Amino acid sequence: MPSLNPMLKILFSGWAFAAIATLLGCAQTPPKPAVPSLPISAPAVSLTDSWQEDLLALPNISVPAAALEESQLYHLLIAEFAGQRSVVSVAVEHYGKLIATTTNPLLAERATKIALYAQDDKAALANAEKWINLAPKNLEARQIAAAMYVRQGQATAAIAHLEYVLEHDRSKHGDKLKMIASLLGREEDKTTALQVMESVLSHRLNDPDTLLVYAVLALRADKLDASRRAMDQLVAKADVSPNMALAYVSALEKEGEIAEALAFLERALARTPGEFGLRLLYARMLAEADRFKDARLEFLKLNRQAPDSTDVIYALGLLNLQTNRVENAEQNFQDLAKYPERRDDASFYLGQIAESRKQPALALEHYRSVVSGASQFQAQVRTAVLLAGQQKVTEARAILANLKPDSDDQRKQAVLVEAEILAEQKDFANAMAVFDKALNGTYDTTLLYSRAMLAERMNRLDVLEADLRQILLKEPDNSDALNALGFTLADRTARYAEAHELIKRASALSPDNFYVLDSMGWVLYRLGRLEEAVPYLQKARAQRNDPEVAAHLGEVLWVLGRQNDAREVWNTALEAHPEDRKILDAIKRLAP
Repeated sequence: MPSLNPMLKILFSGWAFAAIATLLGCAQTPPKPAVPSLPISAPAVSLTDSWQEDLLALPNISVPAAALEESQLYHLLIAEFAGQRSVVSVAVEHYGKLIATTTNPLLAERATKIALYAQDDKAALANAEKWINLAPKNLEARQIAAAMYVRQGQATAAIAHLEYVLEHDRSKHGDKLKMIASLLGREEDKTTALQVMESVLSHRLNDPDTLLVYAVLALRADKLDASRRAMDQLVAKADVSPNMALAYVSALEKEGEIAEALAFLERALARTPGEFGLRLLYARMLAEADRFKDARLEFLKLNRQAPDSTDVIYALGLLNLQTNRVENAEQNFQDLAKYPERRDDASFYLGQIAESRKQPALALEHYRSVVSGASQFQAQVRTAVLLAGQQKVTEARAILANLKPDSDDQRKQAVLVEAEILAEQKDFANAMAVFDKALNGTYDTTLLYSRAMLAERMNRLDVLEADLRQILLKEPDNSDALNALGFTLADRTARYAEAHELIKRASALSPDNFYVLDSMGWVLYRLGRLEEAVPYLQKARAQRNDPEVAAHLGEVLWVLGRQNDAREVWNTALEAHPEDRKILDAIKRLAP
């Protein structure tokens, strides 16, 4: 069978469709930095951002022409004109010639930064060394030289410059470490970067920030054991701040080491169990790892510690929903509604709970009270769906027409919901018109697939095939499109061999997919390969007690002569779906 129409997923999903995804976006969630984030302010001295700026935005120099020899002035003019015309290789060449004879550190600085802009590491290093020769106390020049030496795999030379910076930089110690983390964390030669950091660490074994930077760099170099030892040493020596933990956990997540990240947070919490920020990070990570029951327990602890934290109340509500504690969730969101800044979120989920209890009037009341915020769009969509269920289709469509989507995904969702509302009313022509207007000759996988599924309901197999083949032309490995087209050809035409080839391709991509298993069983049955069909349909049925699969499996068993088995399959499915037409039709055809 084709996979579920995206429209139906939107229309008939309950409160769970938005729950846990929102948890991880709670307000005040710290961002996950690309480089280590230490609990310190911006460094007083850091690698200049002008490395990546436009060439013309590099710092200007002010050198009187009279101070330049004739040949120097010539090279300077050529270099500057070349730079303004974006011929950076010429600019680098002539600045290199210029600073060979200069005693002006400003010229050496500009030559270095232009070489960096041109990504000419060899010239950048040579120019940086000239700059250091002319201005030996310039810390930025030494940082750049250290980075260039790391790129060349020369750890010893890089260490010499960084040690000078650490010794002479008058900024706070944490600022210095942040500078080193930033410098080494961006280099592709991870092994050399780690060697440099090992040298820095060897003189500062008891410093928590140094251990943290080393641990993050060790992770980048695929040295998990070394990283773990450093962080264990840190936990043994000092309390771990939430910002420290975030830096390390973010690096672990980037490397896919989720279990290690959770284990580290557990070790850190064992030392300081009352640290709110650490436990909050741990609870969120548990939710991210789909350990919802464990996450809920941690958020309960946080709630006892900070009963007025709206983020914690909100997260608890979502986790209670996720673990099917609907009454607890209702209480959470009622508590959340007492805080004006979170009232819209609370109303939305109270509406979801009312929907799950088949209380449409109460759900509408809650949804209509959502007047702003991230939940407003979804509340309006659900309002339209509920009104359509009350046969107020004109009112529902008016709400959808007045939506103000914030993204392309929201725009598509509005289209899908309107089309399905019309399709549920058997107004297929207007539903098709909604899709036609939204697509208007453009390509969109979701809308094309959904229009194809609508076309199947309209018996417009020409439209279905055209849309699915358009998807496969651009996305030949789209297993949903392969499966939907294959199943339709097997079920509604005599093109069984072609259908089998399409479904085989889908099966190779998604061998355990419920819908593909059903399709494969059905096409094998159509091909007369009954015994081969049974295992596929049985495997699909084991995944889900779906009436269509039951209809298919029962038919195959009946034709095989296993009538008692067929009746057992049908009767079991009818207990849950007593009015299902596919099963009843199969029984009427085969066992009248």
